[in-house]
Amino acid sequence: MAGVGGARPTARPRTPAGRARLAAARLAQEYPGSAQELCELDFSTPWQLLVATVLSAQTTDERVNAVTPALFRQFPTPEDLALADPAAVEALVRPTGFFRVKARNIIGLARALCEHFDCQVPTRLEDLVTLPGVGRKTANVVRSVAFGLPGLPVDTHVGRLSRLLALTAHADPEKVEADLCAALPSREWGAMSLRMILHGRRVCVARRPRCAECVLADFCPSAAVPLRPPAPDGGPARSRPGGTGALR
Repeated sequence: MAGVGGARPTARPRTPAGRARLAAARLAQEYPGSAQELCELDFSTPWQLLVATVLSAQTTDERVNAVTPALFRQFPTPEDLALADPAAVEALVRPTGFFRVKARNIIGLARALCEHFDCQVPTRLEDLVTLPGVGRKTANVVRSVAFGLPGLPVDTHVGRLSRLLALTAHADPEKVEADLCAALPSREWGAMSLRMILHGRRVCVARRPRCAECVLADFCPSAAVPLRPPAPDGGPARSRPGGTGALR
């Protein structure tokens, strides 16, 4: 397995930055593609991604993807949503949970876009976080996925995996973001976040992590599987037959 820049690691990295770089290389092979390709929210424009990301709080991407087509058919632009009847919006977004708060937020952000940004989604993080319902995580999603700009969203998966891999000692999302950003080139930030999210959903599951299937297990300080020695080419060590993950 190639490391960052094509180099093949010969030993387990000893620093958080080294582990971050190796994790980025391994996950890039497991989950190839750009940030836009890796994002599981359906969208066609930055505006649609912004709304979908706000709606995705405390629910699944699948559920958001089920409601946004009807929402955007009825309210295709910020101007349309800014003038919407809150009850109509609530009915459309109800399946995503917390529908009254979410409806209020997306109507509010539509109005804010039209009042302050000529009905266009801004690219600066400092501007995005002024919109109702938009925090740093959502702003970084929009920057990295919709605009291809540097941005590393930290959700519960990214924070959890970062601590399990000892990439950071922090629980605060902004400090986790700072640690990861310091270790990786800015061009990798958005894709790295999405790859960690996918890995957290599919392999490093919170309640029962599948360490035996994890390409990071040979250098993850939290891995709970019996491992073979690293492969001669520096690739990930694999668990012995019958190895099982364990709760961390």
